[in-house]
Amino acid sequence: MTPIEQYISEQPEAIQPRLRALREAILKVNPGFEEKISWGMPTFRLKRNIIHFAPAKHHIGLYPGAQAVAHFEPELDDFKHSKGTIQLPNDKELPLALVGEITAWCVRQEEGA
Repeated sequence: MTPIEQYISEQPEAIQPRLRALREAILKVNPGFEEKISWGMPTFRLKRNIIHFAPAKHHIGLYPGAQAVAHFEPELDDFKHSKGTIQLPNDKELPLALVGEITAWCVRQEEGA
């Protein structure tokens, strides 16, 4: 079991399927991510941390960084967001395709660094 799988298994049962779906969407982009817990959150890493997520009371926070949020801002109208953070409400369907696009963009930025 990876650290992120362990983390998900320790969360409230109602949110676990959403967290698993996010993990799968992120790993679909790059199955070679190192999975770890950083800052108390599931973190996907290549040479550096690429993207994180964490559940909150009414949403799941997705943390791709400020540049990614700025780049995807036109597509984030339906989501509360701020510098580096996107809130995915628990009462809405997860935008897994968008999460994949954001993750892929973050990977490309890392590869170009």
